[in-house]
Order: sequence, then C-alpha cells, then structure tokens
Amino acid sequence: MLAAGEASRFGSPKQRLFLPAVLAALEQSCVDDVVVVTGAHEVETEARVVHCPDWARGPGASLRCGLVTLCHEAEAAVVVLADGPDLDSGAVDRVVGAWRDGAGNALAATYDGVNRSHPVLLARSEWERVSDEGARALEVKLVPCEDLTPPGDIDVE
Repeated sequence: MLAAGEASRFGSPKQRLFLPAVLAALEQSCVDDVVVVTGAHEVETEARVVHCPDWARGPGASLRCGLVTLCHEAEAAVVVLADGPDLDSGAVDRVVGAWRDGAGNALAATYDGVNRSHPVLLARSEWERVSDEGARALEVKLVPCEDLTPPGDIDVE
C-alpha cells in the first residue's frame, strides 16, 4: 500500500485517516502480506511499514521500496493507495483471480470500463519496469469491476 505522499492538497496527512479502512479491505481479501510504504509522514499501524527515503521522486520510487521488501516467493504484488478508503476487497480478489487465470502480468481494475484504477496487480516480471512515475506508466489490461464500489481518491478535506 502506497502511503508515502505529502498530502499537500489535502492539508494534513490523509494516509493516517484512511489507512485503517484500506487495511480492513485488504484483510478481507486474498492478499497474503501487506506492506505499507511511508515517506513524508509516518503512520501507526500493526501492518509491516517500510519508509521510502526517496518518496519525493514519485510514486514509482515508493512502489519500488515496497516491492524489494517482498519475499522471493512472491509471484505478484497488488498495489493500492492509502487514500482510497472505499477499496472493495472484491476488486482485489477479482484482479488477483484474473491474473491467476492468465489475463496478464500487469492488470488494473476499471469501474467504468475505460479508465484504470486500483487495485493494480504487477507480476514479478513487471517489477523492474516500474519508473519513478509508478505503475501508471505501464500498459495494463483492465479487469471489469463496474459492479463494485471504486476505492475513491481523496485529495481535499
């Protein structure tokens, strides 16, 4: 989970407010291990936390910090944002299921059939391709989640 941003548009560390809701959704999903990547602000959580000193370089720097902490047996990573408090565990499971069914090595949920959103899944073979721009710079296959609630993207109080 990416929680490294400065939250300048929000006006306070929004990851501290929304982290519990996102963690709750992940706990209800098929995800085995959760890593919270921090940067500008620290968070209090029982989940494993990794601080990314290069967080200001962009979301890709934070994502790479999280990916390198995963065990060597991890075949893929599900990427979610700490400021998506309405994350649906069903979307996480659907994207993981699509990957397991061979839909591709870079997948993203779509809630309108056109635009990519979260969760994003990256198979290990894609990890080295993550630039400072993050997963958004990678071409992904969309996984339909129109029947589920989008995670949201909170930018202002």
